[in-house]
Formats: sequence, C-alpha cells, structure tokens
Amino acid sequence: MSTCDAIILGAGAAGMMCAAHAAASGARVLVIDHAKAPGEKIRISGGGRCNFTNMHCGPGNFLSENPHFAKSALARYTQWDFIDLVSRHGIAWHEKTLGQLFCDDSAKQIIAMLFDEMKRVGAELRIGTSVTEVRQAGDGFEVLLSDGKTLRTARLVVATGGKSIPKMGATGFGYSIATQFGLRVTETRAGLVPLTFGEADLALMKPLAGVSVPARVNAGGAGFDEALLFTHRGLSGPAILQVSSYWREKQPISVNLFPMSDPLRTLKDKRSENGRRNAANVLSDILPSRLAEAMAARLEISGNIADQSDRRLAEIAEALTDWQLWPIGTEGYRTAEVTLGGVDTDALNSRTMEAKSVPGLYFIGEVVDVTGWLGGFNFQWAWSSGWAAGTAIAAG
Repeated sequence: MSTCDAIILGAGAAGMMCAAHAAASGARVLVIDHAKAPGEKIRISGGGRCNFTNMHCGPGNFLSENPHFAKSALARYTQWDFIDLVSRHGIAWHEKTLGQLFCDDSAKQIIAMLFDEMKRVGAELRIGTSVTEVRQAGDGFEVLLSDGKTLRTARLVVATGGKSIPKMGATGFGYSIATQFGLRVTETRAGLVPLTFGEADLALMKPLAGVSVPARVNAGGAGFDEALLFTHRGLSGPAILQVSSYWREKQPISVNLFPMSDPLRTLKDKRSENGRRNAANVLSDILPSRLAEAMAARLEISGNIADQSDRRLAEIAEALTDWQLWPIGTEGYRTAEVTLGGVDTDALNSRTMEAKSVPGLYFIGEVVDVTGWLGGFNFQWAWSSGWAAGTAIAAG
C-alpha cells in the first residue's frame, strides 16, 4: 500500500493551487483526477482566456449561508497575490469591464503555471484515475482507486468541484464524501445560469435571439447592471447569469432596459423634436431595432409620438424600466457555470478549510458553500481556499 502525506481529489483550480503550497515543506503530495487533463474548467473559461480573478474581489461578491466564512481566506490570499503570481510567470493579462482580468493569450497558460508550481515543489499529478471509495483508517484515510490500488494518507483534501457542466465530468462526489463523514451539505442548485420561460414569453423572445442590450436586472433582492441577451430558450447574458444565483422558483425578475437614462424624459424630448414621427419607430432610436419593434407591439404603441399624452409616455417608460417577467426555471447544471450551496461552512475551519469534526479532512473550492459572482470571483475563491488548506498542510 502506497503512502502519501496528503492526497488531493481534483486537479482543478483549487486542487492544483493547494498542491503547489502543501508540498512546499517537502511533504509527498498527490493530486488525483478522473479527467484526461488537469484544469479543464480553467481551459474553457473566459472564452478560452480565463477570467482568473477580479480587481474588486471582496466578501460581498459571494453567496453562502454564512457570508462571513470566506473573509479569512480571501484576506490572507488576495487577488493581488494571484496577480503577482501570474506576472512572475510572464503571463500577459488585461482588464475588461468591472475589474475582470483575462489572459491576453490563452487559459492554458494558467494551467501550465499551476502545473509548474506543483512540479517545482515536487507535488505529483495522476490523471485519468477514478476514486471508487474513501474511508477512514486509524488516524488517516484510505483512498481506493479504479485501477485496484489503495493509497493511504494522513490528510485528504476534497477539491472535486460541484455539479455544473457534467459533460466535463462534474459530479456530486465531493458532497457524498462530506455526507459520509457526517458533514452537512446545504441545498445545491445551478448558479450563473440562463433562465428559461414559458411559451407566452418565448413568443416574444425567440424572434429576438441574439439581440443583446444593456440592462439592469433585479431578482431576490439583488440587482446587476450588465448586458442581457435574448435566446431561443429565454434570457442569458451577464446580467441574467448574475441574478440567477439569487432567483428562486415562482419569483419574478424585473428588467430595466434603460439603466443609464431617464426614458420618460427621452420620450418627451423626442416628441418635442419631431412629433410627426411614428411612436414605435422612436423606440428604435434608443433600443436595438428588433427589440424596439417587439416592445412596441407588446405595449400596443400606435400613432405618432405627438399623439402620446404625458400619461401614455409615462406608462411606456414604466413598462420599459420595470418589465416584470416570470421565469419557469433555469437551463440547469448543463450550462451552469457554478453550483450554489455545498459543504456547510459551519463544519469547516475558515483559516485552514479543515473539517472540525474530522481531523485531516479538508474541503476547498466549489464543493464548499461559497459561490462567487460572475467575473473571476469563483476562481479567486479557488486560489484563496486552496492556498489556505495548502499552507495549513505544509505547516504540519
């Protein structure tokens, strides 16, 4: 039976980050993953350029039953620490909107960087290997592999991620391990995911597929000013993905198609400028043409803009700034970027990510009930939580 000082289940962002620090003091660290290559979610993220962190990252950008849990790891390993690591490896990067940082070239550079960091300290990587069983053995753990081998370790780190994007191998294995050892798992559901709608709403949305517009979308007490995208299934785009983490079934969302201006003032100005213009056509000045036509039909706008009273213009403005829609669901884990919920943070030490009731057992990354906003926040949680567990293991 082979023995390791630490075994990490999952060669994703959190797992590789943890390994790079856990082996720093000379410990034998092994990372195991059933995938054919490490860091698959990193590879596909950010359109292949990896939105690896966010300059404005803080505890307020995360959802959890305990919103304070993430503070320790995020404060001790910050976005600036990871940016420094990226820069030291010579990876060029740039900032997009809202503090989002991307590689200039390829997400594969981040994977290579993490692998190089692991290699530098002697951490081993074994891919294409499934774990069939985990069990406690004395003061450590035994890990049974699909090839029939059994490994023994003093410390076991669960970095298996959540259920999102199952076609890439995502499973609920980490939650099963937590339950096996008596740790509570909070409700899990798809997050950062497009919303779906019933046939009545789809009759308007399907012809608009591909239209994108700046919007403010509110749901569940949260609101985001970003792009909204119409699709054949409903609504997507950054604003929708963001509020999907707050939306719950049988609740509406509110869409403001004029988040940066006063539509009533704009419509009145248009009426003063050229009252003979068709009122429906006026909307095309301030909305994409296909969307303007659809909204004009929905609101039954007819006649010239001069024919519209102040009261009617106010009704139109309100309909465009507080468009109430009732999603019937989400596209689910198939397209979700993250899994909301996970291993209950009350069961974990916020400084080390170790289970309070099971010494030597750690949970990091997406498998934990800490979920970030869209825009690099979930990667930062992976780096920070992986660092916290890794340095704790290295310290012995």
